[in-house]
Amino acid sequence: MATEARWLVLIHQIPPKPSYLRVKIGRRLQGLGAVPVKNSVYVLPRGEQALEDFQWVRNEIVEGGGDASVCEARFVEGLSDVSVEALFNTVREADYDKLARDARALQAKTGKGQRSKKTREALEGPLLRLRKRLAETTEIDFFGAPGRATVEGLLASLDSALNPPRPDAPPGSDLLGEVAGRTWVTRAGVHIDRIASAWLIRRFIDPRAGFRFVGGAAPPPVEGELRFDTFEGEFTHEGDSCTFEVLLRRFGIRDRALASIAEIVHDIDLKDGKFQRPEATGVDRLVAGIAMRHSNDEARIEDGSALFEALYEFFKRKGP
Repeated sequence: MATEARWLVLIHQIPPKPSYLRVKIGRRLQGLGAVPVKNSVYVLPRGEQALEDFQWVRNEIVEGGGDASVCEARFVEGLSDVSVEALFNTVREADYDKLARDARALQAKTGKGQRSKKTREALEGPLLRLRKRLAETTEIDFFGAPGRATVEGLLASLDSALNPPRPDAPPGSDLLGEVAGRTWVTRAGVHIDRIASAWLIRRFIDPRAGFRFVGGAAPPPVEGELRFDTFEGEFTHEGDSCTFEVLLRRFGIRDRALASIAEIVHDIDLKDGKFQRPEATGVDRLVAGIAMRHSNDEARIEDGSALFEALYEFFKRKGP
């Protein structure tokens, strides 16, 4: 039985003149999120929109005097599906890194303490442009590159410079009772913060918690569900805190072993070196391996939970 094609491949030859045509096509392909696997060979995940996009590019190349073909492929020669996905994630991660640098630069300009009305107004334009760039990047982030959460957290921190942050919900049993038996929703393609947070939720907040995974950066609110590690979610990045840290604070969980894990998750997720945890590099590679091993989010959480359970036991016995 034949396996369904997973990829769309564009193969093109562009004439040396006019010179602008090659630049134009290169920018067009970059905007679509296509990645090169060889000279003049570009790939997109198979889909109706991707097919239409490649066909338009093909038409532009042909009208410019070149030649191009679009075809479906079950595999790309010399590369596994995982390797092709990694190519996409590498490009998107570079985009997210650039966004994160620009967000931190804007953050540095805001200063500390109370922001004046003039400062807040000056932030609105640049922040809006950063949000637009993030939306454009997430639109072509086909495999959930982990850098997205870092940028979302930085933009949330900038938002707090414009609007007073909402007060923390009072920690304790009242909040635990409110979330009992709920479904927790997050973005598909879970990585360090979402895996660690899912373990924390089931281990210390609600053993009966269910999870649902959705595409896109900002799933809409649904009655009976709680969104975590998503833009405008009920539990997500706040200021320079990752979601794991926010969950600990909001639920009033005071545990030195969990605090150590929170520092590791923070250093990996936000990439700011705030805590300089020596375990971060090893945990980062283990979580990356879990993500490579499983495309299924529940499987990633299951493997990741075993990792964080072992870390918790270590810090509980040996100390932070």
